[in-house]
This record gives sequence, structure tokens and C-alpha cells, in this order.
Amino acid sequence: MDKIIRFSVSLPEKLLEELDKKVDAQGYASRSEFTRDWIREKIVKDDWQDEHSDVIGVLAMIYTHHQNELVQKILEIQHDAKIHIMCNTHVHVSHENCLETIMVTGKVADVKDFANKISGLKGVKFCKLVEASIPAS
Repeated sequence: MDKIIRFSVSLPEKLLEELDKKVDAQGYASRSEFTRDWIREKIVKDDWQDEHSDVIGVLAMIYTHHQNELVQKILEIQHDAKIHIMCNTHVHVSHENCLETIMVTGKVADVKDFANKISGLKGVKFCKLVEASIPAS
């Protein structure tokens, strides 16, 4: 377990009040927990600014499997990708629609390229890349 270091931050009173409202509204146990999450989120955002950074992400998509050759095109993009596909899940939402999540890791530019290729396919109704990275503890 990492050693915990304490440091102090000076804030204007109104900003501290806003912080406390967020901590309470979002159910955080403390300001520290909120601040740690905020810092981790900023690190992830910054990691995704450098197209050469190694990142992880989840591509969530809904598509109609009745679209001609769509499933085959999605599989071809996955097999040809310059990224590592760790796992994917496939759920039948309705007779016509499927929900699929694809967990990936790779360079930012390659992950974004992969997501863009899939999102542009005819028959893909929704496609969103959730950006993540492995933050420090």
C-alpha cells in the first residue's frame, strides 16, 4: 500500500463551500476522496492528449445486426486493429439491436482510429469510447 502524504490547499471560502456541496451530493466520504478522484480524472484526460501514450478504454456500441455484412466488418476492423483487444461482450438487446463493449489497450492515436472506424459503419446506431488509463494509486 502506498504511503499517504498530507498536504494542504488554500481555497476561497465560496469555493470550499462548492467543494463541500459536491462531496456531499456525490456521496464521497471526504474531501480527500473527492480530490483523489478529481486528480485521477485529470491524469486520464492528460494521458489522452498525447497520441503516443499507452492507454486503456472501452468502446460501447449499439448496432443492428440485420445490416448487410456489418458484423463481418466489425470483426475485420478488430482483427486488423493496431491495438490489443482484451475482451468484448455481446448482448442481444432486442430482435434487431445488439450492444457490444470492446475493452482495448494501445496508443491513443490507434485506439481513437479503431473507434472512429467502427463508429462510421452503416448500421452502428451509437458508439462511444470511454477513455481510461492506469492511474497511480
